[in-house]
Order: sequence, then structure tokens, then C-alpha cells
Amino acid sequence: MDIGSQLTELRDEIDIIDGQLVELLAKRRAVTTKVGELKSQVGMPIYAPDREEQLIKLRREQALNAGLAPELIEDVLRRLMRDSYVSQDASGYRCVNPKCKKVVVVGGKGQLGQVFVDLFNRSNYQVVTIEEEDWLNSEVILQDSSVVIVAVPIRLTNTIIQQLNNLPHDCILADVTSIKEQPLTEMLNAHTGPVVGLHPMFGPDVAGLIKQTIIACEGRSPEQYQWLLEQFQVWGAKIYSTDAKSHDQAMGMVQVMRHFSTIAYGYHLMAEGADISQLVEMSSPIYRLELLMVGRLFAQDPVLYSDIIFSNRENIAMMKRFAHRFLELLEKVESDDKISFVNIFNDVSQWFGDYADIFLQESKAMLLKANELKK
Repeated sequence: MDIGSQLTELRDEIDIIDGQLVELLAKRRAVTTKVGELKSQVGMPIYAPDREEQLIKLRREQALNAGLAPELIEDVLRRLMRDSYVSQDASGYRCVNPKCKKVVVVGGKGQLGQVFVDLFNRSNYQVVTIEEEDWLNSEVILQDSSVVIVAVPIRLTNTIIQQLNNLPHDCILADVTSIKEQPLTEMLNAHTGPVVGLHPMFGPDVAGLIKQTIIACEGRSPEQYQWLLEQFQVWGAKIYSTDAKSHDQAMGMVQVMRHFSTIAYGYHLMAEGADISQLVEMSSPIYRLELLMVGRLFAQDPVLYSDIIFSNRENIAMMKRFAHRFLELLEKVESDDKISFVNIFNDVSQWFGDYADIFLQESKAMLLKANELKK
């Protein structure tokens, strides 16, 4: 038999195996859908981290014994789990508080507002939205509300909150903006009942809350809004609690500085007349990923990012310190002081500690995916 015939025979065998894999994956998805239905009946969170890690550990060991790369099996499993979360996510969720009369989302037709409206609806809460054209009738809409969530642009948040001064005393008042000190103060001044500041650490393009983080900043009467946080957890979210000041300081570094430096980098590329298509073609996976993150920002709403950057004037001092350190490093390069440059690098490496190696390993998986996307 010639090599061409042998290749055809082997490829036919691979096609049969691949077809069997598809059938097995379809069976697996049908089972995970049933798991989601069972969990929704009793209100169990879809995401079970202990179960997930145990499963991956067992299959990595099995792969090793079978002569397969454990990393390959883990990658396949994690992709399957993401798909299974989607199938389970479609099953609906338990309503944690059936006594809740009405959930009102101010700005519920906005991108982020729609995410919460959809989730509350799927848990069978009565959900009503208030938009700009509804404001004259807002007093009637807000009557008998058990939860009011303010999901409007940052620049409008405080103004809207100030007008929410006639809510039922036991109504939970919350906002979902990316700054917390000012909105939380306004909510505490406007409402005498339970208050909580929320910051969803995700964008409006999420398919659900599984593995997503929501930061919660205590305002007033946490025992009365605890069920709301539990509802987020049933939807799959992780709740991270902190005070408003610590939140805003952290977000200054996590969001504001990163957004500002990304915009500055994009601005620099444009001003230098860089050829993006050439940069993409010449980039390794890591540099392509960086370009993806820069380009991703410029595909979104500029007003949103300007609101985040301009929202807290205290961030200006921090960004100036960043600019100073940038110039400090540049001076090392300009003066050919490589020793000092390396010493600073080592100092930062020590500051990162174990996280440096952790991030290195995590980034490897991301780079593999980025390389798969490259055409």
C-alpha cells in the first residue's frame, strides 16, 4: 500500500474518532443541562469551584497515565466547563427572596442595566425599569419597591440618587457604578433604609455572572440586603466585600491608571502613524494580545472611559506619579545606566513575589489561545 492510501486510511479513522467525540460532547452537554435544572430547583450556585478543581486534578492524572499531556486535557476540560456553564445558565435560577415585591432598575434599558433586568426576570422577580422618559411617573413606579438599583452613567448617578428620597423604608437602595465613595454618601443621605454600593467587575457583554466578581461596599443595614448578595451568588457571582475608600483607591490603580495609559498608548500609535496591520502581522502572541487589549478599548464607548477617568480628581496625583516614574526609567535608558534599570526591575520582581510565577503560568494559557486566533 502506498503512502497516499495509508494516509487516507488513517485520516478516515481520525474522522470516525472525531465524529465519536462530537457525539460524546453532545451527550455530556445534555447531562450538564440536567445538572443545571436540578441546581436551579434548590438554588445551588452553578459554579462549584471545589468540584471543578477536583475533576481537573483527576483527569490530569488520568491523562498522564495514558501518555497524554495533562495541559491538553485541562485545556479541553476548561473549555467544556465553560460550555456546560452556558447550558446550565439557560435553566433559570431560584428566587432567593419570594417576598420581594418589586425590583426597579433605573437605567434598566442600558447595556449593564439589561444584564440585571434579565437575571432578575429569570429568577421570577417582578422587574420594572425607569428611563429618562419615565421620570415624571417615577414616584408611582417606585411605590412598593423592595430593591432599587441605579444603573446609569457615572456623571448622572449622584443626581439620580438625590431624587430617590421617598423610597419605602425597607427598600434596598444600590448603585452599580465603578466609583463608590460619592454614590454611597449620596444614597445614605437620600434614603433611611438599607443601602449597599455595588461594582460589577465585568462589562455588559457577559453571558452570565458565572465566575464574575461583584464588589460590595457596606452602606447601612447589611442584614437586610444580605439576601440580594446571596442572589448574586446563586447567579454564579463571587462577592468581594470592602469599604468604599479602599475600593476607590484600588480602582484608581486597577481601572483608571490602566485605562489612561492604554488610551495614551493608542494615541501614541496613531500620532506616530503606525501601520496596525503590519504590527499585527509582525507580532508574537504576547504582543498581539497587548494590541488586542488596546484595540478592544477603542471599540467601546469613549464617554464611559472618560467618565471613569474624570470621576475622581484624586486620581490625577497618582497618574502624575506614574508619569514621573515612567520618565525616571526613561532617564536610565537615556543615560545608558543599565545597572540601575536592572536593579529597579529586580526590586519590582521581588515585590510581585510568588505572583510573578503565577501570572507567568496563567499568561501562557492565554498566549496559546491568542496564537490560535491569529489568522
